[in-house]
Amino acid sequence: MQRIAVIGGGITGVTAAYALVKRGLDVTLYERSRYAAMETSFANGGQLSASNAEVWTHWPTVLKGLRWMLCPDAPLLVNPRPTWHKLSWFAEFIAAIPRYADNTAETARLAIAARDYLYRWARDEDIEFDLEQRGILHIYRDRASFEHAASVSRLLARGGLERRAVTPEEMRTIEPSLAGDYYGGYFTESDATGDIHKFTQGLATAAERRGATLRFGEQVRDVQADAAGAEVITEFEHESYDGVVVCAGVASRHLAARLGDRLNVYPVKGYSITVHLDDPDSRQAAPMVSLLDDEAKLVTSRLGADRFRVAGTAEFNGIDRDIRHDRIRPLVDWVEQCFPGVSTRRVVPWAGLRPMLPDMMPRVGRGRQPRVFYNTGHGHLGWTLSAITAELVADAVTLASSEQAQPGLAR
Repeated sequence: MQRIAVIGGGITGVTAAYALVKRGLDVTLYERSRYAAMETSFANGGQLSASNAEVWTHWPTVLKGLRWMLCPDAPLLVNPRPTWHKLSWFAEFIAAIPRYADNTAETARLAIAARDYLYRWARDEDIEFDLEQRGILHIYRDRASFEHAASVSRLLARGGLERRAVTPEEMRTIEPSLAGDYYGGYFTESDATGDIHKFTQGLATAAERRGATLRFGEQVRDVQADAAGAEVITEFEHESYDGVVVCAGVASRHLAARLGDRLNVYPVKGYSITVHLDDPDSRQAAPMVSLLDDEAKLVTSRLGADRFRVAGTAEFNGIDRDIRHDRIRPLVDWVEQCFPGVSTRRVVPWAGLRPMLPDMMPRVGRGRQPRVFYNTGHGHLGWTLSAITAELVADAVTLASSEQAQPGLAR
Protein backbone atom coordinates (compact mmCIF):
# COMPACT_ATOMS: atom_id res chain seq x y z
CA MET A 1 0.00 0.00 0.00
CA GLN A 2 1.31 3.47 -0.91
CA ARG A 3 2.12 5.70 2.08
CA ILE A 4 1.12 9.32 1.45
CA ALA A 5 1.75 12.35 3.65
CA VAL A 6 -0.68 15.28 3.57
CA ILE A 7 0.64 18.56 4.95
CA GLY A 8 -2.10 20.84 6.29
CA GLY A 9 -5.21 20.22 8.38
CA GLY A 10 -7.53 22.87 6.97
CA ILE A 11 -10.38 22.22 4.56
CA THR A 12 -8.12 21.34 1.60
CA GLY A 13 -5.85 19.05 3.59
CA VAL A 14 -8.65 17.18 5.33
CA THR A 15 -10.69 16.71 2.16
CA ALA A 16 -7.56 15.48 0.36
CA ALA A 17 -6.77 13.03 3.17
CA TYR A 18 -10.35 11.76 3.11
CA ALA A 19 -10.37 11.29 -0.68
CA LEU A 20 -7.02 9.48 -0.53
CA VAL A 21 -7.92 7.12 2.30
CA LYS A 22 -11.14 6.20 0.49
CA ARG A 23 -8.94 5.03 -2.39
CA GLY A 24 -7.17 2.60 -0.10
CA LEU A 25 -3.96 4.57 0.45
CA ASP A 26 -2.11 4.74 3.77
CA VAL A 27 -2.52 8.43 4.68
CA THR A 28 -0.83 10.50 7.38
CA LEU A 29 -1.94 14.12 7.83
CA TYR A 30 0.27 16.72 9.55
CA GLU A 31 -1.21 19.84 11.13
CA ARG A 32 0.61 22.26 13.42
CA SER A 33 -2.54 23.19 15.38
CA ARG A 34 -3.98 20.86 17.99
CA TYR A 35 -7.15 20.38 15.95
CA ALA A 36 -8.35 20.50 12.35
CA ALA A 37 -9.56 23.76 10.79
CA MET A 38 -8.10 26.17 13.35
CA GLU A 39 -6.70 28.77 10.94
CA THR A 40 -8.15 29.92 7.59
CA SER A 41 -10.86 27.24 7.80
CA PHE A 42 -12.05 28.36 11.22
CA ALA A 43 -14.57 31.17 10.66
CA ASN A 44 -14.97 32.04 6.99
CA GLY A 45 -18.10 33.42 5.35
CA GLY A 46 -19.71 30.00 5.15
CA GLN A 47 -20.85 30.22 1.53
CA LEU A 48 -20.75 27.25 -0.83
CA SER A 49 -21.01 29.69 -3.67
CA ALA A 50 -20.60 28.82 -7.31
CA SER A 51 -22.20 32.21 -7.90
CA ASN A 52 -19.09 33.86 -6.39
CA ALA A 53 -16.80 32.21 -8.95
CA GLU A 54 -15.86 35.46 -10.70
CA VAL A 55 -12.07 35.77 -10.45
CA TRP A 56 -10.63 39.13 -9.47
CA THR A 57 -8.22 39.44 -12.40
CA HIS A 58 -9.81 42.31 -14.28
CA TRP A 59 -8.95 45.98 -14.52
CA PRO A 60 -11.73 47.33 -12.25
CA THR A 61 -10.16 45.43 -9.34
CA VAL A 62 -6.79 47.07 -10.02
CA LEU A 63 -8.37 50.52 -10.19
CA LYS A 64 -10.32 50.00 -6.96
CA GLY A 65 -7.17 48.82 -5.20
CA LEU A 66 -5.33 51.98 -6.25
CA ARG A 67 -8.24 54.22 -5.27
CA TRP A 68 -8.67 52.61 -1.85
CA MET A 69 -4.98 52.25 -0.98
CA LEU A 70 -4.99 55.02 1.64
CA CYS A 71 -8.46 54.28 3.03
CA PRO A 72 -8.07 52.07 6.14
CA ASP A 73 -11.64 50.75 6.10
CA ALA A 74 -11.76 50.01 2.34
CA PRO A 75 -13.09 46.61 1.22
CA LEU A 76 -9.83 46.03 -0.69
CA LEU A 77 -6.73 47.35 1.08
CA VAL A 78 -3.17 47.11 -0.22
CA ASN A 79 -0.30 48.08 2.03
CA PRO A 80 1.73 50.39 -0.26
CA ARG A 81 5.05 49.25 1.23
CA PRO A 82 6.71 47.21 -1.54
CA THR A 83 8.11 43.72 -1.13
CA TRP A 84 9.43 41.47 -3.86
CA HIS A 85 6.74 38.90 -3.09
CA LYS A 86 3.94 41.44 -3.37
CA LEU A 87 5.31 43.05 -6.53
CA SER A 88 5.83 39.72 -8.28
CA TRP A 89 2.34 38.60 -7.27
CA PHE A 90 0.67 41.71 -8.67
CA ALA A 91 2.71 41.52 -11.87
CA GLU A 92 1.43 37.98 -12.41
CA PHE A 93 -2.07 39.07 -11.42
CA ILE A 94 -2.07 41.67 -14.20
CA ALA A 95 -0.62 39.13 -16.64
CA ALA A 96 -3.60 36.85 -15.89
CA ILE A 97 -6.22 39.49 -16.80
CA PRO A 98 -6.63 38.15 -20.38
CA ARG A 99 -7.78 34.82 -18.87
CA TYR A 100 -10.42 36.46 -16.67
CA ALA A 101 -13.43 35.12 -18.60
CA ASP A 102 -12.14 31.58 -19.06
CA ASN A 103 -11.01 31.29 -15.43
CA THR A 104 -14.36 32.56 -14.16
CA ALA A 105 -16.25 29.96 -16.20
CA GLU A 106 -13.86 27.18 -15.14
CA THR A 107 -14.17 28.12 -11.47
CA ALA A 108 -17.95 27.93 -11.74
CA ARG A 109 -17.69 24.50 -13.32
CA LEU A 110 -15.45 23.26 -10.52
CA ALA A 111 -17.73 24.72 -7.85
CA ILE A 112 -20.76 22.93 -9.27
CA ALA A 113 -18.86 19.64 -9.42
CA ALA A 114 -17.72 20.07 -5.81
CA ARG A 115 -21.27 20.20 -4.44
CA ASP A 116 -22.18 16.60 -5.13
CA TYR A 117 -19.08 15.25 -3.43
CA LEU A 118 -19.40 17.46 -0.38
CA TYR A 119 -23.08 16.70 0.19
CA ARG A 120 -22.48 12.98 -0.36
CA TRP A 121 -19.59 12.90 2.11
CA ALA A 122 -21.68 14.69 4.72
CA ARG A 123 -24.51 12.16 4.28
CA ASP A 124 -22.18 9.14 4.25
CA GLU A 125 -20.34 10.25 7.39
CA ASP A 126 -23.33 11.79 9.18
CA ILE A 127 -21.67 15.23 9.51
CA GLU A 128 -23.86 18.03 10.85
CA PHE A 129 -22.53 21.45 9.80
CA ASP A 130 -25.49 23.86 9.80
CA LEU A 131 -26.16 23.31 6.10
CA GLU A 132 -28.74 25.69 4.63
CA GLN A 133 -29.71 25.06 1.00
CA ARG A 134 -31.68 28.28 0.53
CA GLY A 135 -29.62 29.85 -2.27
CA ILE A 136 -27.49 33.00 -2.35
CA LEU A 137 -28.82 36.48 -3.16
CA HIS A 138 -26.40 39.00 -4.67
CA ILE A 139 -27.50 42.57 -3.94
CA TYR A 140 -26.70 45.70 -5.99
CA ARG A 141 -27.34 49.33 -5.15
CA ASP A 142 -26.77 50.92 -8.57
CA ARG A 143 -27.34 50.21 -12.23
CA ALA A 144 -23.66 49.90 -13.20
CA SER A 145 -23.02 47.16 -10.65
CA PHE A 146 -26.19 45.34 -11.66
CA GLU A 147 -25.23 45.45 -15.35
CA HIS A 148 -21.75 44.15 -14.55
CA ALA A 149 -23.44 41.27 -12.72
CA ALA A 150 -25.36 40.49 -15.90
CA SER A 151 -22.08 40.07 -17.81
CA VAL A 152 -20.71 37.88 -15.00
CA SER A 153 -23.86 35.76 -15.18
CA ARG A 154 -23.12 34.98 -18.81
CA LEU A 155 -19.64 33.75 -17.83
CA LEU A 156 -21.09 31.66 -15.00
CA ALA A 157 -23.57 30.17 -17.45
CA ARG A 158 -20.61 29.01 -19.58
CA GLY A 159 -19.55 27.02 -16.52
CA GLY A 160 -23.04 25.54 -16.15
CA LEU A 161 -24.45 27.77 -13.40
CA GLU A 162 -27.99 29.08 -13.53
CA ARG A 163 -28.85 32.29 -11.69
CA ARG A 164 -31.58 34.80 -12.35
CA ALA A 165 -32.04 38.53 -12.07
CA VAL A 166 -34.55 39.70 -9.45
CA THR A 167 -36.26 43.01 -8.81
CA PRO A 168 -36.10 44.83 -5.45
CA GLU A 169 -39.60 43.51 -4.73
CA GLU A 170 -38.52 39.93 -5.46
CA MET A 171 -35.43 40.44 -3.29
CA ARG A 172 -37.63 41.23 -0.31
CA THR A 173 -39.76 38.19 -1.01
CA ILE A 174 -36.63 36.05 -1.01
CA GLU A 175 -35.26 37.67 2.17
CA PRO A 176 -37.90 39.79 3.95
CA SER A 177 -35.57 40.99 6.72
CA LEU A 178 -33.23 42.87 4.34
CA ALA A 179 -33.42 46.66 4.83
CA GLY A 180 -32.25 49.39 2.45
CA ASP A 181 -32.75 50.51 -1.14
CA TYR A 182 -31.44 48.40 -4.01
CA TYR A 183 -31.40 48.60 -7.79
CA GLY A 184 -31.76 44.83 -8.17
CA GLY A 185 -30.18 41.50 -7.46
CA TYR A 186 -29.24 38.07 -8.75
CA PHE A 187 -30.43 34.90 -7.06
CA THR A 188 -28.73 31.49 -7.31
CA GLU A 189 -31.08 28.89 -5.89
CA SER A 190 -28.55 26.04 -6.09
CA ASP A 191 -26.00 27.67 -3.75
CA ALA A 192 -25.82 26.94 -0.03
CA THR A 193 -24.09 27.79 3.24
CA GLY A 194 -22.61 25.87 6.15
CA ASP A 195 -20.08 25.94 8.95
CA ILE A 196 -16.67 25.10 7.46
CA HIS A 197 -15.15 24.43 10.88
CA LYS A 198 -17.81 21.89 11.84
CA PHE A 199 -17.59 20.17 8.46
CA THR A 200 -13.79 19.93 8.46
CA GLN A 201 -13.71 18.60 12.01
CA GLY A 202 -16.37 16.02 11.14
CA LEU A 203 -14.57 14.90 7.97
CA ALA A 204 -11.25 14.65 9.84
CA THR A 205 -12.91 12.29 12.31
CA ALA A 206 -14.34 10.29 9.40
CA ALA A 207 -10.91 10.06 7.70
CA GLU A 208 -9.38 8.79 10.93
CA ARG A 209 -12.17 6.27 11.34
CA ARG A 210 -11.39 5.00 7.83
CA GLY A 211 -7.73 4.50 8.69
CA ALA A 212 -5.93 7.83 8.23
CA THR A 213 -3.36 8.88 10.83
CA LEU A 214 -3.87 12.46 12.03
CA ARG A 215 -0.83 14.10 13.60
CA PHE A 216 -2.08 17.29 15.17
CA GLY A 217 0.26 19.63 17.00
CA GLU A 218 3.18 18.70 14.73
CA GLN A 219 4.87 21.51 12.82
CA VAL A 220 6.48 20.39 9.54
CA ARG A 221 9.97 21.87 9.63
CA ASP A 222 11.11 20.63 6.23
CA VAL A 223 10.07 18.35 3.40
CA GLN A 224 12.24 16.67 0.79
CA ALA A 225 11.50 14.51 -2.24
CA ASP A 226 13.13 12.76 -5.13
CA ALA A 227 12.18 10.07 -7.63
CA ALA A 228 12.25 7.41 -4.91
CA GLY A 229 9.97 9.03 -2.36
CA ALA A 230 9.45 11.88 0.08
CA GLU A 231 10.54 12.70 3.61
CA VAL A 232 8.63 14.83 6.11
CA ILE A 233 10.64 16.35 8.93
CA THR A 234 8.97 17.61 12.10
CA GLU A 235 10.42 18.64 15.44
CA PHE A 236 9.83 15.05 16.59
CA GLU A 237 10.98 12.81 13.75
CA HIS A 238 11.89 12.19 10.11
CA GLU A 239 9.36 10.00 8.32
CA SER A 240 9.59 8.53 4.81
CA TYR A 241 6.63 8.28 2.42
CA ASP A 242 5.93 7.23 -1.13
CA GLY A 243 4.51 10.68 -1.86
CA VAL A 244 3.52 14.00 -0.30
CA VAL A 245 0.53 16.29 -0.91
CA VAL A 246 1.05 19.94 0.07
CA CYS A 247 -2.18 21.54 1.33
CA ALA A 248 -0.56 24.03 3.67
CA GLY A 249 -2.35 27.28 2.83
CA VAL A 250 -0.07 30.30 2.93
CA ALA A 251 2.83 28.07 4.06
CA SER A 252 2.64 26.21 0.73
CA ARG A 253 4.93 28.72 -0.95
CA HIS A 254 7.84 27.94 1.38
CA LEU A 255 7.29 24.18 1.22
CA ALA A 256 7.06 24.26 -2.58
CA ALA A 257 10.38 26.07 -2.77
CA ARG A 258 11.95 23.30 -0.68
CA LEU A 259 10.57 20.80 -3.20
CA GLY A 260 11.86 22.62 -6.27
CA ASP A 261 8.57 24.26 -7.30
CA ARG A 262 7.58 27.91 -7.58
CA LEU A 263 4.17 28.52 -6.04
CA ASN A 264 3.49 32.23 -5.74
CA VAL A 265 0.85 32.07 -3.02
CA TYR A 266 0.15 35.39 -1.29
CA PRO A 267 -1.60 35.67 2.11
CA VAL A 268 -4.71 37.80 1.56
CA LYS A 269 -6.28 38.58 4.91
CA GLY A 270 -10.03 38.35 5.29
CA TYR A 271 -12.14 39.27 8.29
CA SER A 272 -15.35 37.93 9.73
CA ILE A 273 -17.69 38.57 12.61
CA THR A 274 -20.00 36.06 14.22
CA VAL A 275 -23.05 37.80 15.60
CA HIS A 276 -24.61 35.80 18.40
CA LEU A 277 -28.39 35.96 18.21
CA ASP A 278 -29.09 35.77 21.93
CA ASP A 279 -32.65 37.08 21.93
CA PRO A 280 -35.79 36.08 20.00
CA ASP A 281 -36.04 39.45 18.20
CA SER A 282 -32.49 39.09 16.79
CA ARG A 283 -33.13 35.53 15.68
CA GLN A 284 -36.26 36.72 13.88
CA ALA A 285 -34.54 39.75 12.30
CA ALA A 286 -31.45 37.93 11.02
CA PRO A 287 -31.61 36.61 7.45
CA MET A 288 -31.94 32.94 6.62
CA VAL A 289 -30.95 33.40 2.95
CA SER A 290 -27.26 33.99 2.32
CA LEU A 291 -26.30 37.37 0.84
CA LEU A 292 -23.40 38.79 -1.13
CA ASP A 293 -23.05 42.58 -1.18
CA ASP A 294 -20.74 43.27 -4.12
CA GLU A 295 -20.16 46.93 -3.24
CA ALA A 296 -19.14 46.21 0.37
CA LYS A 297 -17.41 42.91 -0.60
CA LEU A 298 -19.26 41.12 2.19
CA VAL A 299 -20.99 37.76 2.39
CA THR A 300 -23.32 36.34 5.03
CA SER A 301 -24.48 32.99 6.28
CA ARG A 302 -26.93 31.86 8.93
CA LEU A 303 -25.29 29.18 11.05
CA GLY A 304 -28.01 27.42 12.94
CA ALA A 305 -30.63 29.23 14.98
CA ASP A 306 -28.37 31.50 16.98
CA ARG A 307 -25.36 32.58 14.86
CA PHE A 308 -25.08 35.02 11.97
CA ARG A 309 -21.74 35.20 10.13
CA VAL A 310 -20.63 38.22 8.08
CA ALA A 311 -17.28 38.04 6.29
CA GLY A 312 -15.26 39.60 3.55
CA THR A 313 -12.76 42.32 2.66
CA ALA A 314 -9.28 41.67 1.32
CA GLU A 315 -6.07 42.99 2.83
CA PHE A 316 -2.64 42.64 1.19
CA ASN A 317 -0.28 43.05 4.11
CA GLY A 318 1.91 39.94 4.22
CA ILE A 319 1.78 37.41 7.06
CA ASP A 320 -0.29 39.47 9.48
CA ARG A 321 -3.06 37.85 11.52
CA ASP A 322 -3.84 40.88 13.69
CA ILE A 323 -7.51 41.78 14.06
CA ARG A 324 -7.87 45.51 13.41
CA HIS A 325 -10.79 47.48 14.79
CA ASP A 326 -10.97 49.73 11.72
CA ARG A 327 -11.42 46.62 9.53
CA ILE A 328 -14.03 44.99 11.80
CA ARG A 329 -16.14 48.11 12.40
CA PRO A 330 -17.49 48.26 8.79
CA LEU A 331 -18.81 44.69 9.15
CA VAL A 332 -20.69 45.61 12.33
CA ASP A 333 -21.99 48.82 10.72
CA TRP A 334 -23.22 46.81 7.72
CA VAL A 335 -25.23 44.49 9.98
CA GLU A 336 -26.78 47.45 11.80
CA GLN A 337 -27.73 49.15 8.51
CA CYS A 338 -29.06 46.12 6.63
CA PHE A 339 -30.58 44.27 9.60
CA PRO A 340 -31.40 46.91 12.21
CA GLY A 341 -33.42 44.45 14.29
CA VAL A 342 -30.32 42.33 15.00
CA SER A 343 -28.55 43.09 18.26
CA THR A 344 -24.79 43.55 17.88
CA ARG A 345 -24.21 43.38 21.63
CA ARG A 346 -22.21 40.14 21.30
CA VAL A 347 -19.98 40.02 18.21
CA VAL A 348 -16.90 37.81 17.88
CA PRO A 349 -14.28 39.06 15.37
CA TRP A 350 -11.84 36.87 13.47
CA ALA A 351 -9.19 37.18 10.74
CA GLY A 352 -7.61 34.57 8.50
CA LEU A 353 -5.12 34.44 5.64
CA ARG A 354 -6.48 33.20 2.32
CA PRO A 355 -3.83 31.49 0.17
CA MET A 356 -4.21 33.17 -3.23
CA LEU A 357 -2.38 32.57 -6.48
CA PRO A 358 -2.17 35.47 -8.96
CA ASP A 359 -4.57 33.97 -11.51
CA MET A 360 -7.05 33.11 -8.70
CA MET A 361 -7.03 29.43 -9.68
CA PRO A 362 -6.00 26.65 -7.27
CA ARG A 363 -2.88 24.62 -7.91
CA VAL A 364 -3.96 20.98 -8.06
CA GLY A 365 -1.85 18.07 -9.24
CA ARG A 366 1.76 17.04 -9.67
CA GLY A 367 4.85 19.04 -8.86
CA ARG A 368 8.22 18.87 -10.56
CA GLN A 369 9.20 15.80 -8.60
CA PRO A 370 7.12 12.70 -9.42
CA ARG A 371 6.30 12.07 -5.75
CA VAL A 372 5.08 15.62 -5.02
CA PHE A 373 1.52 16.89 -5.37
CA TYR A 374 -0.29 20.14 -4.56
CA ASN A 375 -3.81 21.05 -3.49
CA THR A 376 -3.57 24.66 -2.45
CA GLY A 377 -4.01 28.30 -3.46
CA HIS A 378 -7.83 28.29 -3.43
CA GLY A 379 -8.12 31.88 -2.23
CA HIS A 380 -11.60 32.94 -1.13
CA LEU A 381 -13.20 29.76 -2.53
CA GLY A 382 -11.43 27.05 -0.54
CA TRP A 383 -14.66 25.89 1.09
CA THR A 384 -16.55 25.99 -2.19
CA LEU A 385 -13.94 24.11 -4.28
CA SER A 386 -12.43 21.80 -1.67
CA ALA A 387 -14.32 18.59 -2.44
CA ILE A 388 -13.62 18.56 -6.18
CA THR A 389 -9.95 19.56 -5.86
CA ALA A 390 -9.54 16.79 -3.26
CA GLU A 391 -10.92 14.31 -5.77
CA LEU A 392 -8.66 15.66 -8.51
CA VAL A 393 -5.48 15.45 -6.45
CA ALA A 394 -6.45 11.98 -5.20
CA ASP A 395 -6.87 10.91 -8.83
CA ALA A 396 -3.41 12.28 -9.62
CA VAL A 397 -1.82 10.45 -6.68
CA THR A 398 -3.58 7.19 -7.57
CA LEU A 399 -2.47 7.46 -11.21
CA ALA A 400 1.11 8.14 -10.17
CA SER A 401 1.03 5.17 -7.79
CA SER A 402 -0.08 2.86 -10.59
CA GLU A 403 2.62 4.22 -12.90
CA GLN A 404 5.27 3.65 -10.24
CA ALA A 405 4.00 0.08 -9.70
CA GLN A 406 4.15 -0.55 -13.48
CA PRO A 407 7.15 1.39 -14.86
CA GLY A 408 6.04 0.75 -18.45
CA LEU A 409 3.06 3.07 -17.84
CA ALA A 410 5.18 5.98 -16.61
CA ARG A 411 5.20 9.08 -18.74
